Amino acid sequence: MPDFTRWPSFPFEGDLRVKDLAPPVAVEPPRSGEDAAECVACNTSDDAYIWFSERWRVRAMDRPTGLPMVLILECRSHLDLGDLPNMLAAELGVMTVRLERAIRSLDGVARVHVNRWGDGSAHLHMWFLARPYGRLQLRGTFLSLWDDILPTISEQQWRENMALVAAWLAEFGGQANAEPAHIQWESPSTFAVSPTAETSDTTPNKASVAPEQEPPAGSGQSVAADATAAPSVFGAHGGVAEGASDYADAKDEISKPDNASDAANPKSPSGDVPRATGSASVPRQPAGDAADSRITAL
Repeated sequence: MPDFTRWPSFPFEGDLRVKDLAPPVAVEPPRSGEDAAECVACNTSDDAYIWFSERWRVRAMDRPTGLPMVLILECRSHLDLGDLPNMLAAELGVMTVRLERAIRSLDGVARVHVNRWGDGSAHLHMWFLARPYGRLQLRGTFLSLWDDILPTISEQQWRENMALVAAWLAEFGGQANAEPAHIQWESPSTFAVSPTAETSDTTPNKASVAPEQEPPAGSGQSVAADATAAPSVFGAHGGVAEGASDYADAKDEISKPDNASDAANPKSPSGDVPRATGSASVPRQPAGDAADSRITAL
């Protein structure tokens, strides 16, 4: 067995054996979405993304994950990494740094791993995985495997994290398309009112029931008030991509092909990263990252 099976970060233990290596194929099969007309990313609307601009979009999984945050950055144009023109290549660097900072600003995040697997989908997509603070066993190259093993975070925290990242990015332009879950509240289900007491003959001007306890006229019964609860809301669209409807399939894109991870969007004729508003206040920006607010997008 290779040495990495003895690393503290390796997720498995016990008896293991290496699979037999299959012989190479003469011609590799096409990846998902080689043709732009059939590309899931190109045919997914902006509604499925937590943030979007003219040339870039960010999407999430369709449900909470084991890690604090797992996001995918995609360009609108139907291009792979090596096909990007100079302008988009330069913007990819700006967007990568910006999204990494946004995710790292979340509570409980120590590091953000940036990965690109290109065997599943032909449309460029970059993975951003947040490592929880203090979880040293999750350090390194096996973080994506641990994401499938760890218990999932709460849906409320998941939605809040996505909304914060979307708002962080929107400070520099584009449009946030995610809202945190609304506060859950509940009023008392019932309240009781005592029947009015009879007035004593000896105290004709006194009532045995205080005015604030008196029930409505003609009523001596308990009055029920329906409890209402504000629903959990995550934007208008849920902020998830259709192509990632099955998170397990999306994560297969990491270890094997990444076809399901490309639930992206329609092409846009123009570009993306707008100019930063130099005076914008970036929410929950970590120390040392203020310089990014002065970046002017290319």
